[in-house]
Amino acid sequence: MKILHCADIHLDSAMTANLDKDKARERRGELLASFKDMVGYAVKECIGVIIIAGDLFDTRNISVGAKKEVYNIIINNPGIIFYYLQGNHDNGSFVSYLDEIPANLRMFGKEWISYNAGIINNGSITKDIVITGVELDSDNAGKIYGSLSLNAGNFNIVVLHGQEASHISKNNAQIISLKDLRNRGIDYLALGHVHEYSSDRLDARGVYCYPGCLEGRGFDEAGEHGFVVLDIDETSGGYDTYFVPFARRNVYVAQVDVTGCENTFEIEKCVRRFLEISGYTKESLVKVELTGALDVECEKNTDYLAKQFEQKFYAFKIKDNTIYNIDYMSYEHDMSLKGEYIRNVMARNDISEQDKAEIIRYGLQALQGEEIG
Repeated sequence: MKILHCADIHLDSAMTANLDKDKARERRGELLASFKDMVGYAVKECIGVIIIAGDLFDTRNISVGAKKEVYNIIINNPGIIFYYLQGNHDNGSFVSYLDEIPANLRMFGKEWISYNAGIINNGSITKDIVITGVELDSDNAGKIYGSLSLNAGNFNIVVLHGQEASHISKNNAQIISLKDLRNRGIDYLALGHVHEYSSDRLDARGVYCYPGCLEGRGFDEAGEHGFVVLDIDETSGGYDTYFVPFARRNVYVAQVDVTGCENTFEIEKCVRRFLEISGYTKESLVKVELTGALDVECEKNTDYLAKQFEQKFYAFKIKDNTIYNIDYMSYEHDMSLKGEYIRNVMARNDISEQDKAEIIRYGLQALQGEEIG
């Protein structure tokens, strides 16, 4: 028996942080298409169960078109049972739209709910494959562990949406305590909320897994994205899991060292050389972070740099993380206004060395009549 575990689809995301209005609309359509294609993958691979571990939608206020499309995807695939646990972004946005719950859609609530999803039968021993889940909120998050009751003789899948304690919490997600879930008879802990794939042992018996988001939406979601397949042997009860990369577009964040460059032209050459060997496709979203040390008088125009590459990718950004080096001794006897300015800044004991370099950089730009950036 194969089970597809996905989470954090975030349908109807705004997508405007890194894209213009037209591309943002296009990208929202691509997210919906990826969800539909994922279900098509399940049909092709004879996967009869899809677990959505939260945040199918991005906000409560989602388009009627997205709701209708998801509804149609579900009802037009009656051979798949969808187990949908709402996350902190969902807020009942899809359920409130439904006149009635489709026959192949299973929901969870604020108390533990369990469903029998299949049977393992080796001839002498029969046990159920049981999917159990609860939607976390501020009222129940600290209480649910004590009320979890699982039959250790079953193959137990537990579904939760929240931040495992070792990750940095964001977006008001509830904290999941793995410690309180250990040695409770869990075989597979299907989690949602963390937007990158990760999996590890829960205890001697089971594992926990975040499948990550289906598509990277911004530069804080770089890397491979897709879903996880849990493959259970219905005779032996053994199982395997594997990650399936599935994103339509890849998101990359890369560091390019431009140490020693003297001007924008030389920095452009460094970036161009890196991109030529990177293998990034035209369909990708790419963010280049400039690193290294530059002379404080280096002419550098990141807006110009971004313009040189923005047509080569679906989205492109430049971020300047360089630091400045100053040869202070060369200005020790400089009698110009520039020399006097630099000596005055260097004499300050209440400013860090890097802040001094930044202040000097801005001052030199002002003295030369440049726009201060």
